[in-house]
Amino acid sequence: MTNEELIMKRLDRIEAQIAPLAESARGLNELKDDMMIVAHPASQMLIKELLDVESSFQLQDLMKLTKQTLRSVKNITFALKQLDNFIDLATTIEPLMRTAVPQAIRYLDELEQRGVFRILAATLDIRAKLAAAYTPEDIDKIGDGIVAFLGLAQKIADPQSVAFMEKMAEIPSKLDLAVSKDCGPWGLFSACSDPDVKKGLGVLMELTKAMGKLKANGNGAASVEQQEGSEPQEKT
Repeated sequence: MTNEELIMKRLDRIEAQIAPLAESARGLNELKDDMMIVAHPASQMLIKELLDVESSFQLQDLMKLTKQTLRSVKNITFALKQLDNFIDLATTIEPLMRTAVPQAIRYLDELEQRGVFRILAATLDIRAKLAAAYTPEDIDKIGDGIVAFLGLAQKIADPQSVAFMEKMAEIPSKLDLAVSKDCGPWGLFSACSDPDVKKGLGVLMELTKAMGKLKANGNGAASVEQQEGSEPQEKT
């Protein structure tokens, strides 16, 4: 085999080896051309958008953000775990909320229809008016008076007291003042023979005894005050 044949054989072998590389290069060139067609508008848009933040963005800020992110990896991991726990909690209570929320809305709607919220608003207005009209000391005194009246109301709520007041309330409806006549001592004496008058006098006597006890209690209280007031005089 001559030298020319050897050279041609080697060239054919080199050409066979270079052919796949040429095909790959041709494919890369085509890919580059296709990417340039897509990348050019994208790069133009990116440049346009970056122009808006050019004055506010500095490369040093990006480095600081990267360093801070690396320093806060533990905190970020903890926050992500807590977020997982929160998601689990929300997933767990979601069925309960589906039933509880409509019931709460329905209950609040019933309160609104009953006027409870309007009463609360009116109560707040009353408190504002009281604060404007009275001092805290006056309100304390009013509170003491209300407590005393509640004690009286508790006593009035006794069944015997209620029955007595109901009977007293029925008396005016049974009176006929048109048939009433003038009555002197003799008329009063003769009226004592009437059974109803006797019963009335008996009731009046019981009331008089009770009123006498009230006066005795008042005198007792006065005597106690007199004794307390007289003690300093004896000491002097």
